[in-house]
Amino acid sequence: MTSRMASSELKENLEDEKMLLTRGLKSLLPHVLRRIIRLNRLSISNTSGMAEGYKQANVVILHKSLADDFEKFCHANDGPLPLLYRSQPGDWKCPSLSSDSDIRTDCLQYRVYEHGVCTGSLKSLKEYSEQLKDMVTFYLGCSFSFEKAVLSAGIPVRNVEQKCNVSMYKTAVPCYSVSPFCCNLVVTMRPIPESKLEAAVLATSELKEAHGAPIHMGDPGLLGIQDLSKPDYGDPVHLHPGDIPVFWACGVTGAEAVINCRAPLAFTHSPGCMFITDLKNNNVGSLRGVPQVHCISQDPLHFSIVSAEAAQKIKTLETLIGIDPGDRGIIHLQRQDELLKACLAISHARSVLITTGFPTHFTYEPPEENDGPPGALAIAAILQALEKEVAIVTDQRAMDLNKKIIEEAVQLGILKKPIPLLNYQRESADSALMFLCDNGNSGRPRYDHLIAIERAGMAADGNYYNARKVNIKHLVDPIDELFLAAQTISGVTTTGVGDGGNELGMGKVKDAVKKHIKNGDVIACDVEADFTVVAGVSNWGGYAIACALYVLRTCEVHDRYLRKAVGFPQSSQKMVWLSALPSVSKEEKLLKTLVRHGVRSGKTASLEMEVDGLPFYNTHSLMIEKLLQEVQK
Repeated sequence: MTSRMASSELKENLEDEKMLLTRGLKSLLPHVLRRIIRLNRLSISNTSGMAEGYKQANVVILHKSLADDFEKFCHANDGPLPLLYRSQPGDWKCPSLSSDSDIRTDCLQYRVYEHGVCTGSLKSLKEYSEQLKDMVTFYLGCSFSFEKAVLSAGIPVRNVEQKCNVSMYKTAVPCYSVSPFCCNLVVTMRPIPESKLEAAVLATSELKEAHGAPIHMGDPGLLGIQDLSKPDYGDPVHLHPGDIPVFWACGVTGAEAVINCRAPLAFTHSPGCMFITDLKNNNVGSLRGVPQVHCISQDPLHFSIVSAEAAQKIKTLETLIGIDPGDRGIIHLQRQDELLKACLAISHARSVLITTGFPTHFTYEPPEENDGPPGALAIAAILQALEKEVAIVTDQRAMDLNKKIIEEAVQLGILKKPIPLLNYQRESADSALMFLCDNGNSGRPRYDHLIAIERAGMAADGNYYNARKVNIKHLVDPIDELFLAAQTISGVTTTGVGDGGNELGMGKVKDAVKKHIKNGDVIACDVEADFTVVAGVSNWGGYAIACALYVLRTCEVHDRYLRKAVGFPQSSQKMVWLSALPSVSKEEKLLKTLVRHGVRSGKTASLEMEVDGLPFYNTHSLMIEKLLQEVQK
């Protein structure tokens, strides 16, 4: 009987080896591969490319006393740690994942951890069988599982092409902690041709149990990764010309958590040496909405993700504010998707600096018009609700006026708290850099994004003009220099909002201003912003930015990308964000405040309830209602 069994097993093993030689690893069934791995017949270092279309799993083995907390840690960080199966203590099988497995032998290689220190690598855990009786095995999803979907989408998998393990890196992104488990996120990197980025996102976004969509695309420094050629785990994978580094959450995060918890004894698979399951890699609908990819920065290179549904809402907002009630010809200045790209960049920003103020009424005191401040405060209010740092920079002569406006905005419930009010003066050649960066160090900017809304912009001759070609330079501080300096600082992006072409940031469309706007050849602003939002009234641009930021923050696709697939969605904050948006009531009260302080309508200089000569009710109030209706659809 024993002889017949041995003969049968030998025959089976010979058949396995024959299949291995003739068919290759990628087409073998999982149970065959596990058997070959169990017999230690493979001289390879990782399982990438094996058993195409089947799920592979990261493995973490912990003492049963830690199991409940580790499971909570997985649920709290399901991007890097999608839980496929949790065993009972001492159970070496996983019946829901495979029919004939033994976790002690079925990974290519294991790591042993004692008190948080890796003390060795093993081909088998059988020598620890006694200890394993009190231990629980966690099987966690792996990005190797999505490789077939990526290949099927016509996207190269460079590490398979280069016959090496995938690159894995520790990041500066903290996971959500569940005591005693805390660590930073680990990611895999795959070079993807820029033209294939959206296809790569589409191919992986629904595969939640294989980590789902990428969590970052572009400069590795934004994740705290200093050198792609030196991965923390795995092998360096070389980028081809035109490739973009794309990062997915990685199950090796679990190993980092094991190290930090300092358990007396724990085991994991060796990075890249996965457990191969019998389960096909089916879509499980991890995200709502088809994702789109947009480039939001060239220095550093940075792409963002948003659902098609959210993107369409923001495009509709852009269309709504693009009407031209003053018949100025602004349709010729508009650039498609600038609102979307600007707001994606702002959404990723930690700290935002806003400027406004157009002293067009040079014969009055104060000379400011009332287009600009309401839009600026609308943006500031949603930024506060999103818990971003925000400050306002304005002219020295207007500091007291703006301080009073901000104080009253807090009293009216428009702002949650006062906003720091700053002034900029040019004292030396590096004044702008000193203002924007800690000690003038361009590697340490204080702000990630600058926004100018209805802010007088410098023309090509160095002067500042109102729409009637009157030079108002004597009333304007050189805040343009901050936007010019921002162009030289990596990681700082800018947005300009305007309605006539003479506003700060409109330099991006100055040729169209000169051609299509009255007096454009003289008044056109020469200073560019990265993104230019053109509106019929600049306040509308501010309202639209606030609404678009709300749309992005409530978009599941974008939210996951923002938080790098760690932690939980902040859906409980939705009402807080919604209440921070402009409303007819709030904007009416603010406009009355401006009128009381002598801030006049831009076109007529009247102290009435109007902006740019247009009545608040049935013009501005109607626009606010339309924007709010769109975001709440």
